[in-house]
Amino acid sequence: MNNSIVTEFMILGLTQNPELQGVLFIVFLCIYLVAFFGNGLIIIVIIYNTTLHTPMYVFLLALAIVDIICTTSIIPKMLGTMLTSGKSISYGSCMSQLFFFTWSLGAEMVLFTTMAYDRYVAICFPLRYSTIMNHYMCVALLSIAMVIAVTNSWVHTGLILNLTFCGPNNIDHFFCEIPPLLSLSCSPVRINEVMVYVADISLAIGDFSLTCLSYGFIIAAILRIRTAEGKRKAFSTCSSHLIVVSLYYCPVIYTYIRPASSYSFERDKVIAALYTLVTPTLNPIVYSLRNKEMQTGIQKVFAFLKH
Repeated sequence: MNNSIVTEFMILGLTQNPELQGVLFIVFLCIYLVAFFGNGLIIIVIIYNTTLHTPMYVFLLALAIVDIICTTSIIPKMLGTMLTSGKSISYGSCMSQLFFFTWSLGAEMVLFTTMAYDRYVAICFPLRYSTIMNHYMCVALLSIAMVIAVTNSWVHTGLILNLTFCGPNNIDHFFCEIPPLLSLSCSPVRINEVMVYVADISLAIGDFSLTCLSYGFIIAAILRIRTAEGKRKAFSTCSSHLIVVSLYYCPVIYTYIRPASSYSFERDKVIAALYTLVTPTLNPIVYSLRNKEMQTGIQKVFAFLKH
């Protein structure tokens, strides 16, 4: 229910400097195009190649879809505010943006953990992999990820909808996120802060811990590999995965574990860019495009398009 007097918000964006806005517009347009087409290519390649219809690539397909939804819910509107003087966003559009972003945030965190578990089973129990990661387990893990993401999004969006916004209506951010909206509320936000804290502990810190635990077992298994070349390749893959995962989890944990009164929006806008823009762009490169099976799949797609 909308109890607010405010019917629209003004998104202030990353900067008010016109010259800097022009540079940022080009940078973020490029980031969006790389994220959109990179993840789009992964979706097409995995769907087209039946050899990639395995749990690992199904999870990558889901991650690519989530990344497209995340970036598309934020960047086009952000680019529009940079390009024109119209910085307003309606109350309904703001809540929709919040819902889809919060959904993608939850889905991405659970998917990272699911993908880490899949790799753990593949490396630590290779002979039992097909038995453990069967079709039913794959569907169950994806269903759990989606249920957690939707529940997380409904709870936080619903709590924001119960707040009263009576002015000012300037969102000191580049999109509608929970922290800047809480700072604008005319009604108490204690329940919102508690639920954000609970979600941060259970989802962000919980998933990050499980992901790191899985990679810990993977690294222990890698150390038992006898060939130096095998160890080098495995460590290279694990380290790149952990860097991307850390780039996502650490800013999220930092942003959401604090009360609304302690936010510094000039600094936090830059931190938010890491998990909303940078990670969805890096995911296709780190998880897929360096993979030989994906490279072969991409070549097949392009060969088919030529004919």
